[in-house]
Amino acid sequence: MTHDHITTDLELEKFCQDLSDAPTIAFDTEFVSEHTYRPELCLIQVAAGDRLAVIDPQQLRNVDAFWRLLAAPGHETVVHAGREELLFCLGAVGAPPNQLFDVQIAAGLVGFEYPAGYGSLLAKLMGQRLQKGETRTDWRRRPLSSGQIEYALDDVRHLGAMAHKLQSRLEQLGRSAWMDDEMKAWKRDVEATRSNERWWKVSGTTGLSRRSLAVVRELWRWREREAEQRDCPTRRVLRDDLIIELAKRRSSDAKQIRALRGMERGDLQRALPQLAAAVERGLTISDDQCPVPAQREGPAQLAILGQFLSSALGSICRAAELAPSIVGTASDVRDLVAYRLEVAEGNGSQEPPLLGRGWRAEVVGRLIDDLLAGKLAIRIRDPRSNEPLSFEPVA
Repeated sequence: MTHDHITTDLELEKFCQDLSDAPTIAFDTEFVSEHTYRPELCLIQVAAGDRLAVIDPQQLRNVDAFWRLLAAPGHETVVHAGREELLFCLGAVGAPPNQLFDVQIAAGLVGFEYPAGYGSLLAKLMGQRLQKGETRTDWRRRPLSSGQIEYALDDVRHLGAMAHKLQSRLEQLGRSAWMDDEMKAWKRDVEATRSNERWWKVSGTTGLSRRSLAVVRELWRWREREAEQRDCPTRRVLRDDLIIELAKRRSSDAKQIRALRGMERGDLQRALPQLAAAVERGLTISDDQCPVPAQREGPAQLAILGQFLSSALGSICRAAELAPSIVGTASDVRDLVAYRLEVAEGNGSQEPPLLGRGWRAEVVGRLIDDLLAGKLAIRIRDPRSNEPLSFEPVA
């Protein structure tokens, strides 16, 4: 199939006009994220009906016309693992692509592994194999070879057909509404990353006091501002382990900060006043403004129940043609167990956790409730079977 190679603003405007009444637009991107604060968009691949195209952002003033096309109503937008694609669209026009359908999420809801790579899903759904020759391509370099362009187009060539097959299976299983719910929740989570502070993602915060966590937060905020200003990855500005060590030492004295191993770089030496000021802010804010540590694991019996019931979760999900990892984790099981125990003691006033809400409650949560209540028992039916466990009512 021939394709359009769009390198001028006029070509992009014409292409977007042509696709304005397309019922389905599938797209993917190639980007590089190792060297900049935000990923650098290098190529956009598009498939809509019998149209295939590559859009070259490096040769255009901007590609906002394409993002506006995606955000406009009247079509479905198909992606695979589309987190960055969603963020690119939000960053450009402040709105998500219309009626977004992620084949990776859909696959998990009909029993494929989750998260499944594009090549794996392509083979299982379409019987097609991806070429592997360009997996290490630096997509910033120009000109792109015909092999590179074909490799990029392969990522969208069958996306629409894959989505159609998955949609049919979702309808057969009565899970189309589940998919809608998952896409809404997923979009909310991705959109939240643009505005929410994610200082708690710094590695090594477990066990820190509230005051030390306040220092971590202030250092994280400084690092984010500095990285955005320099347009470089955040950890190139200040490593996580250095943030944690400064938080543990809880000293805003520039000499003590300078003496910390790992602070020898010239840019960090020059930033000592700002680092000291960030530590000081964390040390001097009021107690009620200090972050609250994440809840600990809880009593030993909770961990034992969570571990045991996680095995049951996997068996339940496979029997229901669901990827266990899209339903929940061992931590989610522990959260449900803890919540049910609190409810039994008259303390469960908060919203039910993930496994106690929506379709997850129907498939998994209620069964786990029955196991906790002693209404069901787990029996080893056949140790040689792919599904050796069975769940049987207690007489």
